[in-house]
Amino acid sequence: MPASLARPSATPPERVAAGPLVLRRVEAGDAAVIAAAVGASLEHLRPWMAWATPEASDVRIQLLRVAEADELWETGAGFIYVMIARHSAPARTPVAATGRGGDPDGEFVGTIGMHRRAADDAVEIGYWIASAKTRRGYATAAARALTPVALDLSGTRRVEIHCDVANTASAAIPRKLGYRLDRVEAHEREAPGERGRRMIWVWDPPGGAAGAEWSTGPTGRAARASAR
Repeated sequence: MPASLARPSATPPERVAAGPLVLRRVEAGDAAVIAAAVGASLEHLRPWMAWATPEASDVRIQLLRVAEADELWETGAGFIYVMIARHSAPARTPVAATGRGGDPDGEFVGTIGMHRRAADDAVEIGYWIASAKTRRGYATAAARALTPVALDLSGTRRVEIHCDVANTASAAIPRKLGYRLDRVEAHEREAPGERGRRMIWVWDPPGGAAGAEWSTGPTGRAARASAR
């Protein structure tokens, strides 16, 4: 059945191909590598992520967050994936470096999620990349892959990406993908780098989900305004 004619789903697939990445549902075995990446990236993440604190580099905290992610997944409120850069050749990674004895898919680079935090008919995509893995197009590839997945969720008519106006690196991603800047809203500053004005980027294909480019996701429709 063509994807555009498929029935909307209550939950997304647990694995999604995303160009150079594999997006895989987060699991308890990922907690150690996430904690290590957060710890090594605090200076990079702290200006924009309220949760980026030294405590977040504790494996126990990340295990709790994986448990919370499982609950969100089961209730349909949110869907969190780890981003794994595919190996170009077979590789073995020490257990201490990953907490998994080496991921068979490749190397951890960050996480991305879909959240029903906006209106009932909208899904918000959020992401972060480890500081050592930035400027490689990973967040763009992941958001491109998840946009049609988000639109395929039951009741979804548009996808949103939110970021503070000061976070120009994050804003560059929806702009590259052809999201339009719908509006800029005042918001309470949650992280030290924010200015308190949030850009709301929107992907809403003509005709709702049925109008999306299902095979490739958004591919560069001109954005309406400026703003990672």
